[in-house]
Amino acid sequence: MLDNRLRRPLAEALADVAPGWDDLVAAFVASPRGAALCRSVDMRVAAGAEVYPAQPLRALQTLRPSQVRVVILGQDPYHGPGEAEGLAFSVADGVKIPPSLRNIRQELVADVGVALPVSGSLRAWVEEGVLLLNTSLTVERDRPASHARLGWDALTDALIDCVAAQPHPKVFMLWGAHAQAKGARIEQAGETNRILVSNHPSPLAARRPPVPFVGSRPFSTANAWLLAQGSMPIDWGLG
Repeated sequence: MLDNRLRRPLAEALADVAPGWDDLVAAFVASPRGAALCRSVDMRVAAGAEVYPAQPLRALQTLRPSQVRVVILGQDPYHGPGEAEGLAFSVADGVKIPPSLRNIRQELVADVGVALPVSGSLRAWVEEGVLLLNTSLTVERDRPASHARLGWDALTDALIDCVAAQPHPKVFMLWGAHAQAKGARIEQAGETNRILVSNHPSPLAARRPPVPFVGSRPFSTANAWLLAQGSMPIDWGLG
């Protein structure tokens, strides 16, 4: 099984980001809220908790703010051993596909008709300019949302603000209530942003009102809007 546990001090792990994010992340880590978050997570690791993933900001390692064309925003990382890899909803090659990702893949096929590989990796989307982000970036084994109130919102708000302020067209897919809470700040950033809202793709919510994820067609809707703005669409194929 892939060992995806956080083993480094959180502040050290958060330093692995591409230019354009580095000053923002460094300022957060140096702030009172950032320092408190790092202490809290490090204390849980020291106490023996299994905290995932090993690279909480992997989504920012190769993608600069100016390159982001779509943001997929979820809740928090997968909480099973070997699952979370620092890219929201994605799992590494060889890892069993979690239920939320299974629903995403099914919607992708129904929406744009792409063929899906065996792997649950979404890394090909990152190369297309898709930022795979959660509102909370660490979690403990078998304890969903266990780190949701530790202060991650201050950092993820800042990351979203940074992307929303970029002058080029961008689509924000807000999946679930935690993600949708960010909608107002995206709207305030200007008209270069399109917001698509639906329930979380988890089996607990994917088919429920008010906006079921299943049948929401987010991928084709995003591409149609990008094309209307004169931008290239996303290649949603996964290899």
